[in-house]
Amino acid sequence: MIFKNVLALFFILGLSVHFNAQKAKTSQDSINVFYDQLFSNLKKAYLHRKSVEWKSVESETKENLKNYSNFKNSLNEIKVLFEKIGATHCTVYKDQNRYSVTTKIPPKESFSEQWKKKFDTKPGFEVKVIDGKYGYILMPKISFSDMSADNIHRVAQPLYDQIADIKSKNKLEGWIIDLRFNTGGNSEPMLLSLYDFLGSNEVWGSLDVDKKPAYKIKLSNGTYMYNSKKLSYINPKGELLDNAKVAVITGLLTASSGEITALAFKGRPNTVLIGEATLGYTTGNIQAKLPFGFEMALTTSYDSDRNGVYYERIVPDIAVAKGDNFDDFLLDKNIQESIKFFQK
Repeated sequence: MIFKNVLALFFILGLSVHFNAQKAKTSQDSINVFYDQLFSNLKKAYLHRKSVEWKSVESETKENLKNYSNFKNSLNEIKVLFEKIGATHCTVYKDQNRYSVTTKIPPKESFSEQWKKKFDTKPGFEVKVIDGKYGYILMPKISFSDMSADNIHRVAQPLYDQIADIKSKNKLEGWIIDLRFNTGGNSEPMLLSLYDFLGSNEVWGSLDVDKKPAYKIKLSNGTYMYNSKKLSYINPKGELLDNAKVAVITGLLTASSGEITALAFKGRPNTVLIGEATLGYTTGNIQAKLPFGFEMALTTSYDSDRNGVYYERIVPDIAVAKGDNFDDFLLDKNIQESIKFFQK
């Protein structure tokens, strides 16, 4: 699905939500209005919509919904529905409430004590210099609902500026981009902030249900482009780092837009991926409106690297398991492997 068709879909879905939401009077009315729109969205745009027996699925769901006495409780049926149709990456949300298939994450013993300790702090974006020689960027989850160009720019520019400041003040032998805590969100500010490393290139792509190219995503002079459509931008500063040595670290919970960020570096020269295989949420979502202020992340495509290659999960070039050390980076096995790569 190309971007202009996605925009048209947004308009159609939003319009139907507006009119349908006016019909709700009782709890059962609200339930019917909500699920009518949810099914409409899925049948129009869900990636695997053509392989779903919608008549039977919708009939079963509507029968189950009769057992709910109020609208709030009926939202528990979303998970059941998504499981039936294999919509493992779709999510319905409003404020802090989220409804989706339960994420199958690795058991806690798969993670190092250092990783768990750092994860519990809810780490944010970090840029620093290690040992006076190596740039380090911790790119965490970045998630927001306002997808306007101005808001994406407001989020991305300060992140980019921090990297540009380190770039301008240091002569570094290589850069480490750490995605171990990047569980998803919005890829646009992530990739815009990393523009200096990616340069003006096609950086990832979207595939249709047959895994054939649908559209490419490109960075061009600091602008994020869907085909020829400008989505947002940063104001670049100084020389590019598109030929600098870069090590990208992935982890067991690197997912969704975290995986897109890793994909953007597949095919880039002077680049190595280090760490653990990612979680495997390599499908693309759009935002779709639902009644009563709800929205959904609706899966419409597969993600690919810049060469159109799809990966169920991203497997690093150099495997490192439970080698984390955030108290002393020079003892972190992922960073040790990064330094070996820089010194080659």
